[in-house]
Amino acid sequence: MLSWNGYEASAAHGSVVEQLDSANEKEIKERREYLSRVVAVTKFLGKQNIPFRGHDEGISSDNHGNFLECINLLKEFDPFLQSYSAPSHCTYLSPSSQNEVIQCCAQEMAATIVREIKEAGMFSVMADEARDGSTEQLAVCVRYVAEGSVKEHLLAMTELKGFDAESVTAAIEEQLRLNGIDHVKVVAQAYDGASVMSGPVGGVQAKFRENHPMAIYVHCYAHQLNLVLCYTCQAIPEAKDLFDLLQSVYTFFSVSLVNHHKFKETQKQLGLQPSELVQLSKTRWSCQLRSVNGMIDNLPAVLQCLSSINNPMAVGLHVKLARFSTVYLLMMFKTFLSVTENLHKYLQSQTVDLAKAEEYKCAVCATLKDMRSDEKAAELYDRAKAYCAANQIPESCAVTRQRQKQKRMEDYVVDSSCGVVSDLGDAEKLKTNLYLPCLDRMVAEMDQRFSSLNSQVLKGVQACNPGSDNFLFEEDLRGLADHYNVDLKPEEVLVAKNYLARKQESLPIADMQSVFSLLDQVMFPTLTRVIQISLTIPVSSCTCERTFSVLRRLHTWLRSTMGQDRLHHLAIMSVEREELSKFSHSQVIDHFAKMKTRRYSLLLRK
Repeated sequence: MLSWNGYEASAAHGSVVEQLDSANEKEIKERREYLSRVVAVTKFLGKQNIPFRGHDEGISSDNHGNFLECINLLKEFDPFLQSYSAPSHCTYLSPSSQNEVIQCCAQEMAATIVREIKEAGMFSVMADEARDGSTEQLAVCVRYVAEGSVKEHLLAMTELKGFDAESVTAAIEEQLRLNGIDHVKVVAQAYDGASVMSGPVGGVQAKFRENHPMAIYVHCYAHQLNLVLCYTCQAIPEAKDLFDLLQSVYTFFSVSLVNHHKFKETQKQLGLQPSELVQLSKTRWSCQLRSVNGMIDNLPAVLQCLSSINNPMAVGLHVKLARFSTVYLLMMFKTFLSVTENLHKYLQSQTVDLAKAEEYKCAVCATLKDMRSDEKAAELYDRAKAYCAANQIPESCAVTRQRQKQKRMEDYVVDSSCGVVSDLGDAEKLKTNLYLPCLDRMVAEMDQRFSSLNSQVLKGVQACNPGSDNFLFEEDLRGLADHYNVDLKPEEVLVAKNYLARKQESLPIADMQSVFSLLDQVMFPTLTRVIQISLTIPVSSCTCERTFSVLRRLHTWLRSTMGQDRLHHLAIMSVEREELSKFSHSQVIDHFAKMKTRRYSLLLRK
């Protein structure tokens, strides 16, 4: 009877082993439910660049840091945390557990990127370095095509041990090896114009091409456009003096609170829209337009404020600003920089392709060339004259002073002024000495700096663009395909032309990505491969620049003791915040459970 009763109990409630397994599964589910809260708080703090730890996390402290305080805040409203009591030796709230959860989140995102790269079969490398306190950080980013769209992601943030080309190349290769993509085809590499990166013989691009011979070098288009404007202003002394003057005016009103308050009061008295003067940037010339516009909008307030301040600095700034030539230069650079402004913004996009960038660059260059006419110069002069008349600025200087020319420089050719100041009061002299030299220098710099890419490859990329004149020209496509060892089939090109012509009747095909999405990879295997290569070639390294912008918010002086591994993982979480929200907490918990042997089991039986 005892055996029979035991059998009935087992049939109704399960055997002892089954009951133990059931109890164990329930405990695992509770631990995972608890860990999901920990992971959620970790992802939130990492995404928002918020520090985790506090100065004092002891029991008697009134501030235990953001991580523990967030857990306590959840506990006030979460019934599960109120009822669940984690073992005192296994709360998963210690600094080491925090680091492990952060590492799991970063590695899950990196694994997704690596998986997509391997499925694409090709990618491009973008790298840039920046100083972070006493260390030099190297950001390694990748560009590839996945799910029919172009993607750019941060792959790693690593510390540079050396500043030569060999060290930088070794650091890039090491990150590719650690992520398991060193054997995947690299089609291009994009860096800035520093000699250590762009050197054709001993630079990073040459060293990297020894292991990846197909990887062409692309000088970041955004950096090149900055250099165009920078060298234009260096070549024209009056332009350089103008931006130095704008920086001096900004410093004058920003350093002293008394001067700043007086400037704001003057704005109110004149009925101007409240706004601030904009600081100049030597590395981002797209910001110079904001500075020029800020000065044009606030020039009446600036002049009145400077005239009311009785000190030598204010008097000197007022004399320089209250010149017709200064207003003319402001109007001129507002015109020039407005033409290039949208190109600056476009080149910073992650999905921009090389063909469209080249097309828009040519359009900007053609626009600047069209502005080289007497009508445009006269129109600019009239605008400056009307502005000066509205603000009581004389059209020409009252006294024209000719300085003594330095005899010792008489037989030399120099790039800067030698003491001779010419009168630029009339329209012809302004056009001859300012308008035309600046315009010609900008056009010459754009033609010279944007012609460094291999013409054979560039023609092939343009042949993939539906907006170009040589769209799907077999000869141009062949040059690009041969460089990357793709056996392009002429029949595919012919069929694709007819297919896309039919599609374009009902559906406009705007760019290269649209062409790639319309062409089936089974029907057009070699042609889609060539178009994919064109989409994978980067245009700029702005993704690396955005990474360093995040780094400034992440690695503050209050978090100066952060280790390199933790910094790398938190940087990925912050930069790739969109990817961070795509994977579930269960994925992170599974990764966390498999990192090492845990005291308690966290994996459910499948």
